[in-house]
Amino acid sequence: MAPLIVGLGYDWAIEQTAKCIEELVELTRPDAGAATTGKQAGFDFSGYTPPPMTLTCKSGDALDHIADGSIDCVVMDPPYYDNVMYAELSDFFYVWLKRTAGHVYPELFLRPLTDKENEAVANPAKFKGEKGARALAGRDYQERMARIFSECRRVLKADGIMTLMFTHKATGAWDALTTGLMQAGFTIDASWPINTEAEGSLHIKEKSAANSTVLLVCRPRIAPDSDDEPQYWEDLEPRVAAAVRQRIGQFQQAGIRGVDLYLSCFGPALEEFSKHWPITRGTPRPQPEARRRRRQAELFEEAWDPYAVTPEDALDAARREVKNWRLDQLAQKRPNAELDPVTAWFVLAWDAFAAPVFPFDEALRLARATGVDLERDIVGRLAAKKNSDLVLWDASTRAAKGSLGPADGSRAMLDAIHHLAHLGRAHNIGTARERMERIGLHDEPKFLSALEAVLEVLPVSTGFGGLDVPEAAAAAAGDFDALEKLRRLALSQQIGEPEQLKMFG
Repeated sequence: MAPLIVGLGYDWAIEQTAKCIEELVELTRPDAGAATTGKQAGFDFSGYTPPPMTLTCKSGDALDHIADGSIDCVVMDPPYYDNVMYAELSDFFYVWLKRTAGHVYPELFLRPLTDKENEAVANPAKFKGEKGARALAGRDYQERMARIFSECRRVLKADGIMTLMFTHKATGAWDALTTGLMQAGFTIDASWPINTEAEGSLHIKEKSAANSTVLLVCRPRIAPDSDDEPQYWEDLEPRVAAAVRQRIGQFQQAGIRGVDLYLSCFGPALEEFSKHWPITRGTPRPQPEARRRRRQAELFEEAWDPYAVTPEDALDAARREVKNWRLDQLAQKRPNAELDPVTAWFVLAWDAFAAPVFPFDEALRLARATGVDLERDIVGRLAAKKNSDLVLWDASTRAAKGSLGPADGSRAMLDAIHHLAHLGRAHNIGTARERMERIGLHDEPKFLSALEAVLEVLPVSTGFGGLDVPEAAAAAAGDFDALEKLRRLALSQQIGEPEQLKMFG
């Protein structure tokens, strides 16, 4: 930050620090009430004996200094899978703290640098040189978190509560965390998304990053009777979907959108799922083709169990519900005008990530929810795979690469839309209109629904929004500009103004 800007630099930092101190005082001195907060300075400590407080620094999987069933509440901000390598970052501070705090607490600074080996993160560097390092790192994270959760379960009272916060775009991270949570004997009682990132935060700027954190409220699970019937996924899946449907509107009204809407709905899905753990399938599922092709799978993956059910199944159900919800909102319901899978995938990708670049794994899961073969239908036709990301192409890039499908939309209606956007940008809107009317798209319900949905999710161009467009999204904004001009010229009676334009006045 720029420290000397009035009200935004040191002023802001001091104000926020003071606010935190006031809140801490209120927590530790509830007897003092409002007299301790606000701008009032000084209060009487005479005659006040503070309650005992003990601070300890130990590994979360070895809380041997705490008795069984003695704790009312555990509050945890767990490591976020592979998002942050905390120990590596901490080395910068560790060497200086060792020279200061190390003189007071030397037992905490015995190592030359921080402990990387015992850190609960999914760090492939721990398994460098081994086959399947990434999968081994994921398993290591799950096992370590399960041990930590088991210790929390041991020290909690029977009616105790544990809250933890988590955010990650990859469902694999959620699967690993919640599997460890349920194996340790917890159920998820409630979940709430909380906006935790500033809109202007530089580390998420122009990225498909999440702005919110999901707070999970967990309680010790009551052990099921040995005579209880097994829980079947086929019976539970509709209940998981219903739990998501019940909350999704509430989340959206609270301003949750994009990828955060999907993440927020993971909570209610996992709530319902965890209440019935363990779960099995009544009907075996086929082994995925991608897994069969992995020749080294037996070196680092669990044996394939066609009856197994994992939290990721619940997350897939949540994603499908969000998909259906958003598609219903993005396009007016017209008879026989359901979006084709490729167009639906494109619309939902822009709607969820609001960026042309996002994780390939998430693109794959979105493809699974929409019935698209990502490698066959998207990669090389609509987008390119770049390392672990997928990069969406705009209409002109697709035209230059010769990847546009039939102009009549017979393969995917998005092809027709991109043909018209390219004509509008490379020539003029009149040429695009002539092509549209010659093909007969102007009164085709599927085309109208697809165009309406695309106009709701593409980034608004400077010409219509009046704001600068991030460089990464400029090409897609060019498509929006051409398509919105075409709508105004020829389709204003069939398609109303995009809802997102109302945000710009």
